[in-house]
Amino acid sequence: MKVKILKEDGFDIALFGLGLSYGITSEIEIEKFLNSERLKFQLKETANKLFNKEGGHNKFLESVQLWVDVTAPLFWWKEADTYRLSTKQSSSTMHTLMKKEITQDMFENKCLKENVRVFLEDLRIIKDFESLNNYLPQSFLQRRVWCMNYKCLRNILLQRKSHKLKEWRYFYKEILEQSEHSEFLV
Repeated sequence: MKVKILKEDGFDIALFGLGLSYGITSEIEIEKFLNSERLKFQLKETANKLFNKEGGHNKFLESVQLWVDVTAPLFWWKEADTYRLSTKQSSSTMHTLMKKEITQDMFENKCLKENVRVFLEDLRIIKDFESLNNYLPQSFLQRRVWCMNYKCLRNILLQRKSHKLKEWRYFYKEILEQSEHSEFLV
């Protein structure tokens, strides 16, 4: 499994929006706010008090966007698809499965038995996409770019932090290590 944050954006804008709720940024232009370390610090302190409160208090987290490049087994993606408040773009099996030789590197922990790999490769060679797709093991790795906001990601991390699948614990660790504002995620 691989997890790499491609980009994070919107944190300062989220703080600016948070300032509107408190009348702090209501009378100033965004450029002035972005150049004011004092105002950003003040609103970050407010954000620190609100990020873990539900009921709309932490809605500023919805303005912070994150794009993550994830290569994970199908069994993991089935669980990740539970989170519908996000967008995923994937390397489609429909368009890519038949293009490359089936190798051990295409599976989580290279766990595929050789006779199964050969069987799958034979299906690919004879261009039997339907059978190959039907027999594809759940350990098959699929790469997706997953776009979500901090509020959605925070929910994912809280729910999957101690999950029995090691892949979720790995995802949790990598996201916290790579994110610019991890203090607002847990």
